[in-house]
Amino acid sequence: MKKNPLVLFFIAALVAAMLFAGMHMARKNRANGPAKGQLMGSVAPDFELQTLDGKNLKLSGLRGKAVLLNFWATYCGPCKLEMPWFVELQKEYGPQGFQIVGVAMDDASTEEIAKFTKELGVNYPILLGKESVGESYGGVGVLPTTFFLDRDGKVIAREFGLQSRSVFVDHIKKALSQGQAVQAQK
Repeated sequence: MKKNPLVLFFIAALVAAMLFAGMHMARKNRANGPAKGQLMGSVAPDFELQTLDGKNLKLSGLRGKAVLLNFWATYCGPCKLEMPWFVELQKEYGPQGFQIVGVAMDDASTEEIAKFTKELGVNYPILLGKESVGESYGGVGVLPTTFFLDRDGKVIAREFGLQSRSVFVDHIKKALSQGQAVQAQK
């Protein structure tokens, strides 16, 4: 079979255009969000999002607690694997001032997300995510993306993709040991 040089040129030009567009979009996305590592040691960007039951949750309202902030989606296989761990970790460390917050970053309906989380026995708040919130955290192009905040709301660690349970436990213990604990209500 003889190859037509014009077809090869067209394919090469198309690939070059796609690479140029991809690099341009990546540069644009980096300009909108924090640079890699910029959030580490800084107070996490605040946001207010709706929970599955229609209430609002503001991240800064959790100051005094160590927080695991998990960006996930119903279609994400690794997310499904780590969520049962999160249920266990919330039970184990919650009494010490620890709170997991899940941010659903997919297009599923509220009803579908609620059904999904109920089937997994999720015992922590699930928020309906917005792209702007993900962008304020440097973009969440990889799901799951998990941030660990100390009691003062500062980012102490970030993990992309599925991690071992022990990695989560280590970050949780570190988050619980840093910052000012919430005072008991009298």
